[in-house]
Amino acid sequence: MDELAHRAVAAIYGAAADPLAWPAALDAIAACFDDVGSILVYGREDGRFGIVASRSLDAMAETYASSWSHRDIRALRARERGYFLTRDVITDRDVLSEDEIETDPQYAEFLAPRGLKWFAAASVSPAPDVEVALSVQRRADKAAYSEVELATLAQLARHVEASLRLCVRLVDTELLAEGLADALERAAIAVCAVDPAGRVVFANAAAKRLLSPRSQTPEARAVWIPSNPAFKAALERILAGDLEAAPAPVLLQRRSKADRPLVAHVLPLTLAPGSAGALVASARAIVLVVDPDVAPHVDPTLLRDLLGLTLAEARVAAAIGSGLRPRETAARLGLTESTVRSVLKRIFSKSGVGRQSELVALISRLASFGAPRN
Repeated sequence: MDELAHRAVAAIYGAAADPLAWPAALDAIAACFDDVGSILVYGREDGRFGIVASRSLDAMAETYASSWSHRDIRALRARERGYFLTRDVITDRDVLSEDEIETDPQYAEFLAPRGLKWFAAASVSPAPDVEVALSVQRRADKAAYSEVELATLAQLARHVEASLRLCVRLVDTELLAEGLADALERAAIAVCAVDPAGRVVFANAAAKRLLSPRSQTPEARAVWIPSNPAFKAALERILAGDLEAAPAPVLLQRRSKADRPLVAHVLPLTLAPGSAGALVASARAIVLVVDPDVAPHVDPTLLRDLLGLTLAEARVAAAIGSGLRPRETAARLGLTESTVRSVLKRIFSKSGVGRQSELVALISRLASFGAPRN
């Protein structure tokens, strides 16, 4: 990872506990490509698209929100035609023909007057029911995005996904104004803060209930530190300052093997001096732990990483695994039933199963034992 990418990743995780820092983090992402700026795009309930933009794109963002959010052909095509179903990163040539790029109103009337033309976007999932795209914007006088650049964006997008995972949890608490430590304490999800020596310096109430040794009371400060090798490796890497590897969820077996494993996310904590409360001032990593027994949906990122799926394929697999039929899955995800059935065939091939019932059983087994089918 070069210096620009390292700075971008640090800025990305700095924005996890400070949503107002996302524009600066998006600027840092754009700098990795020497591009104009970048944005986070998310679907709204009214069918429009909302965005969070880097500071360099503030003026464009206002115009987009007022005049183009309901006719963004790139976002509409990606959603309606399922372009993210076959790959996690797309660019102009994946969405439109050369003639459309030259003549479509979004390009001719919105982008061209601002000197822009090309985009690259990566799909991320900070929560099972939240869908976001990270999109980088490029000047018209530069070449279109190469496959190497798209691979770099895919790597950065995994860090954005991990950071947003914490950010979404904290925003849901509406407690950021009270300080990071207070927000973490009241978050419903289990959260631990770990110092450079690997010691837990903060654990919220949910973590104490979920992770404390059974011999201790829920109020005890001691929190169980998992011995899972994958978890230890991820934590040691982050505490050593290595931010290059894309983060991935880790399954933690509970003491009772009859219980479904927990899902842990290990994230760097990069905070500006004075921005954190005393409880987490010495922390260098945040551990989020999800109990699948109380989670409302199967997490598609877990299936993505265990089965080698695209994120969009994993969303389909998660819906099927939760008991929905293809028609119901199509309605939930905004796809056609024929598209869902086509995606299911690819999922069958990648996961080594031949029928929908076998896929449901495999997903249940993954959630129960944490190991892919051989």
